[in-house]
Amino acid sequence: MAETVKVTIDGITVEVAPGTTILNAARQIGGEIVPPAMCYYSKLQGSGGKCRTCLVKVSKGSEKDPRPMPKLVASCRTGVMDGMEVQNITSPEVIEARKGVVEMLLINHPLDCPICDQAGECHLQDLAYEHGEEATRYEFERRTFEKHTLGDKIQLHMTRCILCYRCVFVADQITNKRIHGVLGRGDAAEISTYIEKAIDNDFSGNMIDVCPVGALTDKTFRFKNRVWFTKPVDAHRDCPTCSGKVTLWYKGEDVIRVTARKDEYGEAEEFICNTCRFDTKKTSDWVIEGPRHISRHSVISSNHYETMHPLPVIQQKPQLQEFNKEQFERATKL
Repeated sequence: MAETVKVTIDGITVEVAPGTTILNAARQIGGEIVPPAMCYYSKLQGSGGKCRTCLVKVSKGSEKDPRPMPKLVASCRTGVMDGMEVQNITSPEVIEARKGVVEMLLINHPLDCPICDQAGECHLQDLAYEHGEEATRYEFERRTFEKHTLGDKIQLHMTRCILCYRCVFVADQITNKRIHGVLGRGDAAEISTYIEKAIDNDFSGNMIDVCPVGALTDKTFRFKNRVWFTKPVDAHRDCPTCSGKVTLWYKGEDVIRVTARKDEYGEAEEFICNTCRFDTKKTSDWVIEGPRHISRHSVISSNHYETMHPLPVIQQKPQLQEFNKEQFERATKL
């Protein structure tokens, strides 16, 4: 078997290891050609293949079999082959199909953005902005669910859930027991515990980090602030349970939220324990490393400075100071 295989995505060729999926091959290239993904999570085995937002067109199967694949395929589940050619943003068929997928995801999703704690870092918001339609063709009532209690730390809003299964995989793979899952079928499917029960294992808070929408939120942060009014700072501590590497979210001098550090695709670099997430919200508990770099495309960056202190409001420019002085004197006379 060859050590590497060549795959071309939107005209850009990259060499990857055999068995690499189209999505991960695109991520090695980076930029706009990376398909969006709502259910795939590189650190969770078995994830992917559920939301269908990463659909791409394979216009050439391989060098040995150059026939195109007859239908669009999920890039997170389709492995590359040597000589494969893939179209993502260069295919009108893919763009049109992605609009339909977004419309389906938004059929039952409530318009909670003004009050949702996930607003500003919600992948569904980004997806709807980039690929959504202005209106929906759906004319029926949205589905509703009874409220379930998952404990004093995690808030479940099932009406916002898109059934990506990430939280189920987290409970399966990084906790010692899973007491929640997907109940029901079809339109009645929902995330819940079979007998209403609190989720209280050491790593349960990671369900919040992996949720791409606002279905699972932090009760200790609920309704406290908007993320674009906060300042994210990298910090660490000696933790016997996890790596202790986190992002602290400051409002003034107060730490109002603690999360795992996330990469450019919104995936946690390392999962953290509940003690780090919920019980250590004092600056004295942490060793501060410096401001967290936030992509300029994110709304969070609107109130973010790369230095520990905000830039001065009054800039030290003689011409500007002179102009301000004239304006002040004029206003005083009036």
